[in-house]
Amino acid sequence: MTLTLYTDGACSGNPGPAGIGYVILDSTGAELQAHGEAIGRATNNIAEYTALIKGLAQCQELGATSVQVVSDSELMVRQMTGRYQVKNANIKPLYDRAKGLTAGFEKVRFRHVLRHENARADGLASGAIRR
Repeated sequence: MTLTLYTDGACSGNPGPAGIGYVILDSTGAELQAHGEAIGRATNNIAEYTALIKGLAQCQELGATSVQVVSDSELMVRQMTGRYQVKNANIKPLYDRAKGLTAGFEKVRFRHVLRHENARADGLASGAIRR
């Protein structure tokens, strides 16, 4: 089963109060799950990776064999695809966890989009900060 995972992390200040959001769609584009959650004080990149990790874990629970990850975080997408190195020591454990989760799928693709194309996940992440 192929799923599409939209992820986003947000923070008010960097670092500051942070939230994550993810939306999972099936192959027809129907929304299977949407989740927003406050994660305490974090940087934007920690929030982005936390959203990715939680979203990938949920895709596994739903039985996905293939996942297309869609994010407006150019840094995260390029790190996950090997185009950028992970230099920040605070990000490295999150990157390693995300890479470990991707190994549980037959295929994982990452796609960078502009923020307006990721509006649903962005709204969940931003809304979680305000709660």
